[in-house]
Amino acid sequence: MKKYKHLFFDLDRTIYDFDSNAKDTFLEIYNNFKLKELGIEYFKDFYYKYTQHNNKLWDLYRKGEIEKELLSYKRFELTLNDFNIDGVALAKKIAHEYITKSPLKKKIFPQVRETLDFLKDNFKMHIITNGFEEVQMIKLQSTDLMKYFDKIITSERAGVKKPEKGIFEYSLKIANAEAKESLMIGDDMKVDILGAKNAGIDQVFVNYHNHQHKEKISFEIDSFNKLKDILFCE
Repeated sequence: MKKYKHLFFDLDRTIYDFDSNAKDTFLEIYNNFKLKELGIEYFKDFYYKYTQHNNKLWDLYRKGEIEKELLSYKRFELTLNDFNIDGVALAKKIAHEYITKSPLKKKIFPQVRETLDFLKDNFKMHIITNGFEEVQMIKLQSTDLMKYFDKIITSERAGVKKPEKGIFEYSLKIANAEAKESLMIGDDMKVDILGAKNAGIDQVFVNYHNHQHKEKISFEIDSFNKLKDILFCE
């Protein structure tokens, strides 16, 4: 077994299949709010426009340039505006529906549960996430994943977001762990992997989609169960 005692995991897009769950929720929203009748002819266009706005606003949120309350509905307001629908009230209703329903979706990536079961008796496992605290807790509860993790560290609780060094230092302190005995597992090269590297923590890049890169990192896997090979190699 390798030297690691503490495993820190990102949640969205590493363990929790955020994109599939979000898309399922958006299809429900598209139908429930009768957005086609309001002028959004195709669901795929609605989802594409939302994704563009959401990514830009989340980048601002990570930089501390926008508050979560504004982010929560502004991404929908901007999407509706793209289809000449002017309605802050409607955007806020959709935002509430999304925040309420999306975290109840239960899709996780293949082999996640089996791998966590395999690891739970040998490591202290924790979550580090930039996601909204109340939403992330619901996800962990609805998927029955909470039982695997000792500490759930959110950027709201830490007061700093990934990839900033401070959130990793905070997480080590909360978990009573040292950097040299810790491993960060995540899907986002900049936010999870390079952030952890900057904090002196070894990393596992969960590269489900085989994105090409030139970064020098500790480990890389393309399926979650391959984490066992890293942790239990001779």
